Amino acid sequence: MSAKKPTIPPPAQRNVRRTPLPWEHPKSREEEAEVDQRLRAIMQDPSYLEADSDVAFLHTDAVRGARIQLDYLKAELVLAAHGIERTIVVFGSTRLREPDTASRELDAARRAMAARPADTACARALRLAEHRLALSPYYMVGHQLGQLVGNAGNPRLAVLTGGGPGAMEAVNRGAFDAGAPSVGLNIRLPREQYPNPYITPGLCLQFHYFAMRKLHFVKRAAALVALPGGYGTLDELFCALTLIQTRKSAPIPIVLIGQAYWQKVFNVDFLVDTGSIDEEDRELFWYAESAEEAWNGILAWHRQNGSALLDEPANQPTRQP
Repeated sequence: MSAKKPTIPPPAQRNVRRTPLPWEHPKSREEEAEVDQRLRAIMQDPSYLEADSDVAFLHTDAVRGARIQLDYLKAELVLAAHGIERTIVVFGSTRLREPDTASRELDAARRAMAARPADTACARALRLAEHRLALSPYYMVGHQLGQLVGNAGNPRLAVLTGGGPGAMEAVNRGAFDAGAPSVGLNIRLPREQYPNPYITPGLCLQFHYFAMRKLHFVKRAAALVALPGGYGTLDELFCALTLIQTRKSAPIPIVLIGQAYWQKVFNVDFLVDTGSIDEEDRELFWYAESAEEAWNGILAWHRQNGSALLDEPANQPTRQP
């Protein structure tokens, strides 16, 4: 007599059972009168939360390493998903104004000074408004640079800024007007801030740790351009110069826009003369006055370095905004 052919049972369904499992229902009230209160106390305690849902736990000092890792990883995955392999990183003052805005602020400061000629606060506000109007053409330089990069036609190359107003807004706005994606790396600060409205949605990343933000500024950087700026701009500029000086990072072109401004802020000749840096360290950056000069210099540097940014012959001009 032949053996009965085995019957293959159908696959079990992931979330369906014909018979409930014992733990799917709480202990009955007949067995434990205080079951509701006891379970509530157990399940409402933070220890019952899964680790990745326990916000208080995630913000403890012991979990700082995991938070740093996540701060790095989210940005890494987002940028990779968008196919961004190289970036033109641009820094500059958050206080840089559009020319029209700077003109209006100067007019307002003059009116206030005329109404209160002895007021020292008005006098200072007038001086600052005059300086900001003088610097406002650099907003347009940033805008033009964003357009040049955006019009370059390399989908793997994007402008990247700190995501804020002023100079950073100008660059993101230039790429926006060119119809190209651009990146903003914001940082969580004690006082609320907003990203500028020209960053590509999905490419505005907010960091908790300055260190992880700095890492992503540098990691894909094909060039660093510094418009006139203050502490934040100097921080990023000197960080990049130090990395390249020490050969911790591969060299990239560093361009300072506005020689007259930067020579007052950063006296490299003094550092060379006093032996604080070497003569060759002077060659880690150069000056430019216009967006076109900066961009063409960056392209020429990469052609000479064998790391051309664009798929074009060396003598073919890039599209202008």
